[in-house]
Amino acid sequence: MTQYPCRFSTTDRDLEKGTFRMQSSHTLDRVAVTFDDEHAVADAGLILPATLAGKIRVEDAADAVVDRGKRPGRMALTIVHGMLAGAECIDDCDILRSGSTERVLGHKVMAPSTLGTWLRSFTFGHVRQLDKVAEIALTNAWQLGFGPGAERLVIDVDSTICEVCGHAKHGAGYGYTKRLGYHPLLATRADTGEILHTRFRKGNANTQKGAPRFVRETAGRVRRAGATGELEFRFDSGFFSKDVIKACTDHGARFSITIPLHQYVLNAIADINEDEFTPIEYPDSGIAEVAETTIHVDSKPHRLIVRRVRNFEDKGQLFLTWRHHAFVTDKTADCVTLDAEHRHHAVVELAIRDIKNEGLAKCPSGHFFANSAWAVLATIAHNMLRWIAILGEDHDGLVVAKTLRRHLIQLPGRITRSARRLTLRLPARWPWRDAFAQILQRLRSLPQPA
Repeated sequence: MTQYPCRFSTTDRDLEKGTFRMQSSHTLDRVAVTFDDEHAVADAGLILPATLAGKIRVEDAADAVVDRGKRPGRMALTIVHGMLAGAECIDDCDILRSGSTERVLGHKVMAPSTLGTWLRSFTFGHVRQLDKVAEIALTNAWQLGFGPGAERLVIDVDSTICEVCGHAKHGAGYGYTKRLGYHPLLATRADTGEILHTRFRKGNANTQKGAPRFVRETAGRVRRAGATGELEFRFDSGFFSKDVIKACTDHGARFSITIPLHQYVLNAIADINEDEFTPIEYPDSGIAEVAETTIHVDSKPHRLIVRRVRNFEDKGQLFLTWRHHAFVTDKTADCVTLDAEHRHHAVVELAIRDIKNEGLAKCPSGHFFANSAWAVLATIAHNMLRWIAILGEDHDGLVVAKTLRRHLIQLPGRITRSARRLTLRLPARWPWRDAFAQILQRLRSLPQPA
């Protein structure tokens, strides 16, 4: 007698009677699996960043600027698109060669072995050339309407630790976190999360190492890219120095920078009268007040904004005391407004979180300059995802990078041809199809940059 696979199906009435019904069904064991579809597209949503890359001419810029390898534009875009598809190492970029994925990218996909050889051939000068490509991409994108124009541009500067495993990583070291890794600098745009500039550094580099020059390069870059409004830099206490302040003032940029609580700073705070502190909004677990005074840095007077906080839930204290947070600034608003704006510097951590979940999830090579080039390409991929999100501003929830990839990039597709016309067929009833169609239409309507 023939037997068929079945499963139990019960209802509340069946349970009361103590009986079970048998219902026939197909099982997953009967599903045949083959890898033979030459028309399948692994990550069909890559058509969005590929279209954007053509508009901002990333491949052309790399071919013109980078003096390393044959057709470096293809190399760079293969890595960028691999990162957007979720690649964390060089071998992961091989996913772009599956099925017909290459047909939605607009360029030839290079093999991982070729990419690895290309990256390992980089020197410091070649990394700077690739950094120029990132600036060209930023400039072209801002010409298409993604930039701040004449509005105020707030730039958050911070550093992070890219942790690595093993001791074969050239340039990796132990810094203040006692973790083995690299210590890059990043400058991000506060309102969109774009990474405006990055500089890869050794793991044992001090936070301030190269910071003044990094500020000057960032200011020059955004000016060349088309930011004509007021510039403002925000830093945490690790960047406090007279050289960083001078770099900001030399470029006509405003600044607010947290100051370490050295004794001369504590003395200045102690001289503030109690009636000068203004209460500000704070959680019910405590109170906070803000005041200002003047402090001299390199014999020059600067505004010192002080916020003091008292938490009622602090344990281990016999008497509740104030905890002070102070920053130096040359901005002209009132101290309450300035304090709120400076605390907003924390948004830089969101951009760092995204890029460390994308291209900088790993530093794939043992060569320092190969990892430096990988980091620059990661910023291009990160920014392209941000610009796509801007075009889809009507779609709720497209904020976090992994959410953007899940909704818009990592969806299956299939290439078909009919009447000499290619069609990319995507899944029916895709939950975010309206946002996808809206972004693609807007991308295709963008003009070529001047």
